[in-house]
Amino acid sequence: MKHRFVLTLSALLVGACLLTGCATAPRTASNTTLISDPSARPRLALTRETEDRILALNPERVSAQEVSEILSNLPAPRVINIHGGIYPVYLAMKSFSLFLVGMGYPETSVRNPGNGKYSFSCYTSSERIAGAVAWYYEHEPLRPVLVGHSQGGMQVVKVLYKLSGSSTDQLKVWNPLTRKYEPRTVIRDPLTGEPTPVVGLRLPYASAVGAGGFTRLLPNQWEMLGRLRKIPNSVEDFTGFSMGFDLFGGDLLGFGPWNEYAAKGTAQVRNVRLPIGDNHVTVPVTKHLLKSQQIKDWINAYSPSADPKPKVKFDSSSTHIVWAADVWYSLKQHWVLELQRVIRAQRAQTPRHEP
Repeated sequence: MKHRFVLTLSALLVGACLLTGCATAPRTASNTTLISDPSARPRLALTRETEDRILALNPERVSAQEVSEILSNLPAPRVINIHGGIYPVYLAMKSFSLFLVGMGYPETSVRNPGNGKYSFSCYTSSERIAGAVAWYYEHEPLRPVLVGHSQGGMQVVKVLYKLSGSSTDQLKVWNPLTRKYEPRTVIRDPLTGEPTPVVGLRLPYASAVGAGGFTRLLPNQWEMLGRLRKIPNSVEDFTGFSMGFDLFGGDLLGFGPWNEYAAKGTAQVRNVRLPIGDNHVTVPVTKHLLKSQQIKDWINAYSPSADPKPKVKFDSSSTHIVWAADVWYSLKQHWVLELQRVIRAQRAQTPRHEP
């Protein structure tokens, strides 16, 4: 069934790769409840014991047990997925979102609270996505992260440039509940309570896979000429993924240094080469990885510092396992780091009084 879906999606996207029609997913209800009053600063209401357990976690080595017993019951950074070009591709990003949920990530931190969707379209303006980033941070004390596929990966970099202030000095807040801009360009920082411009916000993590190639020729991507591979300071940790024989998202078919990202300043940038055979169109199709405990164990044990190519024969399909494992590693890492950042900030504001 999965292979039929992959073939169908690939055929549809290949046949229309240069079209610029918007992808629109069906609307579904959402059970997410968020703070509607910006003056009410959100806080992590955790017991001292839970805070201590979180502070004791090693962000570089987060085990499946720690996800299950500690993290999965806690808030998580909002994952803003941005899918690529034409209509069916949102299904691929939905598959990735369901993979994250199956690995223990809270579904409410993946789905848009206003319409229940699992991703933004790459044709959504970068100003709107940047405004949504600010709104989420104001209402959830954990900073959001960005994950983009194909043209969505190019849009991720666009958003980072918008937040860096390189193309504008003001951005309006965009409310995902009302799906409208708010008449303000400043949010209340949830940790300090201080007014904070949208421009200048810095995200903990962002990634792009299959960004570049022929999609550079589309009018909505012209502004990224000469900028796509240069990551600004508006993100702390960025990972760029490329693959060989990538006709749609690879520069010179995905080969050579033209596909590697580099920091313009202080961002930590990694480049990951995905295995030959990974499919540009269906890279985010990863829900099938949940079928095998053996595969899930490998993914949970994955580290970017180790050889990224599996050396074992899995008991079911492991297509796109390296991309899924690397993104999951980074999400776990920044999940812990963001919780620790907020806990330390809240403790600094409310010192513990010893009896």
